[in-house]
Amino acid sequence: MTNLIHDLASAAALANPGAVALRDGGRECSFADLRKEIEVSANLMLGLGLERADRVAIYLEKRLETVVAMFGAAAAGGVFVPVNPLLKPEQVGHILSDCCARILVTSPERWDLIADTVSKCRDLRAIVLIGGRPVPEIAGLRMVNWSERLGAVARPAHRVIDQDMAAILYTSGSTGRPKGVVLSHRNLVAGADSVAEYLENTAEDRILAVLPLSFDYGLSQLTTAFRVGACAVLMNYLLPRDVIRMVVRERITGLAAVPPLWVQLAQLDWPEGTDQHLRYITNSGGHMPKPTLDALRGKLPKTKPYLMYGLTEAFRSTYLPPEEVDRRPDSMGKAIPNAEIMVVREDGTPCAPGEPGELVHRGIHVALGYWNDPEKTAERYKPAPGQLPGLPLPEMAVWSGDTVRKDEEGYLYFIGRRDEMIKTSGYRISPTEIEEVAYSAGAVTETAAVGVTHPVLGQAVVLVTFAVDNGDAASGRVLEACKRQLPAFMVPARIVARTEPLPRNPNGKIDRKRLATELGGMFEEAAS
Repeated sequence: MTNLIHDLASAAALANPGAVALRDGGRECSFADLRKEIEVSANLMLGLGLERADRVAIYLEKRLETVVAMFGAAAAGGVFVPVNPLLKPEQVGHILSDCCARILVTSPERWDLIADTVSKCRDLRAIVLIGGRPVPEIAGLRMVNWSERLGAVARPAHRVIDQDMAAILYTSGSTGRPKGVVLSHRNLVAGADSVAEYLENTAEDRILAVLPLSFDYGLSQLTTAFRVGACAVLMNYLLPRDVIRMVVRERITGLAAVPPLWVQLAQLDWPEGTDQHLRYITNSGGHMPKPTLDALRGKLPKTKPYLMYGLTEAFRSTYLPPEEVDRRPDSMGKAIPNAEIMVVREDGTPCAPGEPGELVHRGIHVALGYWNDPEKTAERYKPAPGQLPGLPLPEMAVWSGDTVRKDEEGYLYFIGRRDEMIKTSGYRISPTEIEEVAYSAGAVTETAAVGVTHPVLGQAVVLVTFAVDNGDAASGRVLEACKRQLPAFMVPARIVARTEPLPRNPNGKIDRKRLATELGGMFEEAAS
């Protein structure tokens, strides 16, 4: 029985060693080769002094080495921390410092961008560089080339069990800095089991991995493929049309994407016969607009659509079976296999059908909490509702903060988010992080970032500002600061400069909800 995340590849190698596990452009790797690569990369990390549960950060685009480094860290007894390659140096530095990373795996080109920031991370001991170009030495850091793994001495890995940490995935938090969600081996393996069950994955599948591996939904494409011995095809795309070309060229059977990408893909022509091999598509990270779903189904009539909802804090939570899409296209479905999803009032009692309440997820997929943040963990991870009074140790569940309702047949419908996070292009963004950059420009007196409904992005980031003097010039300076310090998906789509201070709520805080309501229709023209 496979209980550890790195053993997924080993089990597949035993079942069918010659089957292709990964494709990366013109390169491919069998499961037997992948198992060997994971072993030698684990030996390299152990030789660098990796201790049990030490964190290994990987800052790379999707490529074979990224996957090998992630699973190699787990095989050594460490914890892998995939870092979104779109993040700026300051954000990368925060993640590495926060998780106390001991080893960083990256490329010389990426190291050049982050060296000044990352070299200040006090816990970092070694840099593993993928690529032959040398980089300047830094005192206190051991520089190692990826090729050295081939000569690494075989060493016994640290013993881990399925409840041990396997990965930390960083997601933005309402405090303004990304929070690290700690996932156990059990979380990841159980998630792969559940997803493979309802998607009916087999070793014959070819799954296209277009989403970031730092995103739980993106990582799931790998774990699900390895769980059933299927092939994962890695892709770093520039244009939506490139995705369609890859689907056709690689005869992809499963494609996962977020709503903004689906909106773009639905507007393009798909070659006739694509649905003969594209068995299913999945959506998560936001609601798929019905016109988009209808367009995709028209272009891919034999392809099954799976509409899903998930939390990084609990991997996947719900899915809508394809046969229910016509009856309830606005539904987020029911619980995935081996999970229970409850809708409860503030006191934890169950809501009646149709009554709005908070979504609570209990079961094996519930993560271990937020790294190094007991306060936020206590807010989100609380005892599951309805437990028997005689149970001495309460089971922890994820209280999502999302408001949903359940119909008479048990299908769930999303209503809204109880916090102020902005969800755009599948990313959860902290408004505070954007505001901090705006304030750093030294040009505004007040500012607030809000999410405004957008037909393509789900929500667009709008930054509302107030400056006593020179409002127009201030907006330009703020936008330049955002472009310089933030990844593209966090840069405001619009900056609205007000001539009066921002509105307050009764507590004296900036009234974000009022601002979002006032700006609600500003992107309606984008839908036409």
